[in-house]
Amino acid sequence: MANLQTVPSPTLKRTSLFESHRQLGAKLVPFAGWEMPVQYETGIRAEHVAVRTAAGIFDVSHMGEVEVCGPDAEALLQRVLSNDVSKLAIGGAQYALLCNDEGGVLDDLFTYRLAPDRYLTVTNASNHERDIAWIRDHAADFDVEIVDALNNYAMLAVQGPRAREIVQAISDSPLPDRMQMGPRIILGRNALVCGTGYTGEDGVELLVDPADAPAIWDEILRRGALACGLAARDTLRLEVCFHLYGNDLSTQRGPIEAGLGWACKEETHFIGAEAVRAVREAGPSEKLMPFKLTGPGIARQGNAVIGGGEVTSGTMSPSLDVGIGMAYLPADRATVGESLEIDVRGRTRAAVVAAKPLYRHDEETDG
Repeated sequence: MANLQTVPSPTLKRTSLFESHRQLGAKLVPFAGWEMPVQYETGIRAEHVAVRTAAGIFDVSHMGEVEVCGPDAEALLQRVLSNDVSKLAIGGAQYALLCNDEGGVLDDLFTYRLAPDRYLTVTNASNHERDIAWIRDHAADFDVEIVDALNNYAMLAVQGPRAREIVQAISDSPLPDRMQMGPRIILGRNALVCGTGYTGEDGVELLVDPADAPAIWDEILRRGALACGLAARDTLRLEVCFHLYGNDLSTQRGPIEAGLGWACKEETHFIGAEAVRAVREAGPSEKLMPFKLTGPGIARQGNAVIGGGEVTSGTMSPSLDVGIGMAYLPADRATVGESLEIDVRGRTRAAVVAAKPLYRHDEETDG
């Protein structure tokens, strides 16, 4: 008889809002080493619709933060990030990619400039340890201090047409504009308020002391926002064609293939710039494109596109009531209006390449 050994399960981390999620009846699941709410008793569709029509609040405290400060902070970030960090003003936000030497994507990030020589970069939860190690590995020749700030912040995303109104009511001063950030007093607590989000709606993301997060969360709920989980966050981001690392982005493909060439400034000589430049000049062999199914079914990550290509993300769109997704397609088929056939667990599903974003407010259905 085989000698069976019990392998202990790794301990999942919990955010400071864990008890709040339990009290709201959240379905908690493992995600990137954290125990996170995937949905609440209201259900995914109700959460999704709340963000599209009013306001939702997400606990995204699992996201990582890296603080880079010192005389060479800008120079280091210019080396490791794909965008032009020198164009980032104090109080500004900038999207960029972290690439390897071959131009593969290690992560996609938002960086905020807090002061002339102080920056805060937000990482994806699954990549945080790798990202900070990568930055430290390339910091030897720079006069900087790199701080793992993961445990310094809880992060709340308040998104939707009423999001700013709700947060403004508990802020000491006007909220920052889109792609801007700044310190504010929120419900009597210190916060960094960022005009960013991952839903395609207006709103803000609040970086606060973890101990302050439950009171702020409860007050925003009291004022009319609906608690939303990771599932609604995924359907919302996919409707507007925002990338998800591990699905639509990976080290196997580069920014040009992913349609993110706008966030790459090769003249800054970031790590991987020459590889990215080569693909840009030659033209990519494949491109990431959104699609809509033209009949029933839902395509999922890993489903093959017949004739070449692979689905990276797929779901049923609560706003459009149709299956949607994104797929890497051969460049000669990556054209809006191109008909596709997708192998979904042995069944062929018809689809059509669509324009970005898949969802617009003026196209919203009654569903």
